[in-house]
Amino acid sequence: MRKSLTPLGETEMEVLHHVWELGEASVAEVRERILQRREVAYTTVMTVMKNLADKKYLKYRKQGLSYIYSAAIKPDDVRYNLVDRLVDKVFHGSPKDLVQALVDNEKLSDKERKEIKDMIDNL
Repeated sequence: MRKSLTPLGETEMEVLHHVWELGEASVAEVRERILQRREVAYTTVMTVMKNLADKKYLKYRKQGLSYIYSAAIKPDDVRYNLVDRLVDKVFHGSPKDLVQALVDNEKLSDKERKEIKDMIDNL
């Protein structure tokens, strides 16, 4: 079995993004958003949200018969952690190599390249 580069799976990240956008959400609310793009079972979303709470990415409170989830970790904290792991595992600890890979990517528009250059110039 291949170990993921990140501590979160693709569906976990998708659910986390929905909770961040909503501020707080029930399983049904998150499932409703995912259903706009693809089919997913209620129990799958429920399991993913419980796992995210177990991993301390989400917290929850009971409201009637439902659980209402909210983020326990800010989006930037998750992003920084994931980028650090990516730099360490894929680019042997070299942020320069990560930036080089991004800049060399043919999908990057001239506008995006200029924005990256401007960001670096403004550091």
